Amino acid sequence: MEYLNALSGVTKTPESLNRFVADNDLRDHIIFFDAVLPKYEFIADELIAEGDKVVVKAHIKGRHEGEFKGIPPTHKQVEFGAVVCYTVQDNKIVDHWMIADLATMMEQLGVSDFQTA
Repeated sequence: MEYLNALSGVTKTPESLNRFVADNDLRDHIIFFDAVLPKYEFIADELIAEGDKVVVKAHIKGRHEGEFKGIPPTHKQVEFGAVVCYTVQDNKIVDHWMIADLATMMEQLGVSDFQTA
């Protein structure tokens, strides 16, 4: 997916995202996480596409440089899994859902009492 190659390991900007993303929630989510884990990598381990759906099983790698849920930057490297399902229309992502292993991320940051809810 050209989208993954273009945005992994670089600063994500609204302009760079607009080329691929029409889903405002996804755009906001990516910009937020790029502030928490600047230039994070989103590495596809598996990709399945059928019709207008694309499902990506991936792992995310980055350095914790921005506040996340009240946790100040630890400057620690993190790597955790995620699964994202995109709906694509006219070569743009128009909807998505995502499951990310934030418990593993928090463990790597040294946070033991993290609540995901």
